[in-house]
Amino acid sequence: MELESFAAVVIGTGQAGKPLARALGAAGMRTAIVEKGPVGGTCIIDGCTPTKTVIASARVAHLVRRAGDYGVEVGPVSVDFERVRERKRDIVDAFSSGAAEGLRDAEGVELISGTARFTGDHRLRVTDAAGGTRDLTAPRIFIDTGSRARIPDLDGLDRVPWLDNASIMELTRVPRHLLILGGGPIGLEFGQMFRRLGADVTILEASERLVGREDPEVSEALTEILEEDGIRVRPNVEATAVEPTRGGIRMRIRGPEGEEALEGSHLLIAVGRRPNTDDLGLDDTGIRRTEKGHVHVDDQLRTDVDGVWALGEVNGGPPFTHVAYDDYRIVERNVLGDGGGTRAGRIPTYTLFTDPQLGRVGSTEEEARTDGRDVRVARVPTKRIARARETDERRGVLKALVEGGTGRILGASILAPQGGEIAAQIQIAMLGGLGASDLRDGMFAHPTWSEALNTLFGALEE
Repeated sequence: MELESFAAVVIGTGQAGKPLARALGAAGMRTAIVEKGPVGGTCIIDGCTPTKTVIASARVAHLVRRAGDYGVEVGPVSVDFERVRERKRDIVDAFSSGAAEGLRDAEGVELISGTARFTGDHRLRVTDAAGGTRDLTAPRIFIDTGSRARIPDLDGLDRVPWLDNASIMELTRVPRHLLILGGGPIGLEFGQMFRRLGADVTILEASERLVGREDPEVSEALTEILEEDGIRVRPNVEATAVEPTRGGIRMRIRGPEGEEALEGSHLLIAVGRRPNTDDLGLDDTGIRRTEKGHVHVDDQLRTDVDGVWALGEVNGGPPFTHVAYDDYRIVERNVLGDGGGTRAGRIPTYTLFTDPQLGRVGSTEEEARTDGRDVRVARVPTKRIARARETDERRGVLKALVEGGTGRILGASILAPQGGEIAAQIQIAMLGGLGASDLRDGMFAHPTWSEALNTLFGALEE
């Protein structure tokens, strides 16, 4: 079979692969970008875009039910989930088709549909849906294959119609009672979403608290919010088996109170993610994988094979779109620029799109103290913020960490409406070298959520 030569091959059209292929092509490198599914990667196809679209519909239903709190009278609320799904599909299709068109029109870029598998350090075989193959070679190969839901080894799971983050978005009706296995970000976002759309929801978590990487007080506050919304939260329980029933699914669990059985109409598996590396043919290369299956890279995102890089969550970095895009910027700088790109020193940040949002930036208190920092804590309940009282959205807590002596901001957890946006402003301050006193004394427009920065950093403990 003819071996086709390219200057570069990108595997995957996620938020790192797409812009990288375009940049390489624009720089005069003949570039192939290979995608086995719809163009766009996890974010567009079954991650950020569809989930936040449906979350928006769920929030509207929630606000309409609360209309009476604001003196507005409305009738009963009903949800047409098929219309919600079609709205989601339309937005996803528009994003995906636009991304595909952009790649097809990009100078020096060829979009190839199929599954890529290494047959050597710099050789790939691409197999399309009809079974046809193309053999490619390039001195530069970039892996951006993303991840998928991790499915646990649970007795009986092969006999029930379980759902993951992708398949649950294609339901035609709201579940009667949704069982969610896993109390991380995916489980919490879907749990609150479907509760607001009309489902009964039970979240089961193996550890002692939800979103275990957060500070305990933040986890506790978020748990209280979800329970206030009518979600049943069951921490510290282990799922031991599942079985089909006439009306849905029965799950057997073991916890502090012994063994019991729960019944629901649907089951969502949300216990984490696994990298898409098992079918890449890496055993035919010198590329190493970590114990969890991620592609091993250095801070410049280089693998153990010269001329091969890995970007996005396949390399084991934080599984967020903005991190993948930053990976693109690092590699683009190293391949086409001055060579100074590195992931070392990045300020970690993400947003959990519950309502209220949890915006996170920098370290948690536990992380900062483990690092030996002299930590001072600033903490206020969301209900103390003027904007919260005026909008009657008072749930949550704002917490920031400051280094004693220097006033340097170490991190923040903002569980509040627009928590992600508030956390982003704190991140900007951190990037610019501003300290706690700068935000405490800064003049921000009243009454905005940004004004919460005055209140928060004014509450810094002595």
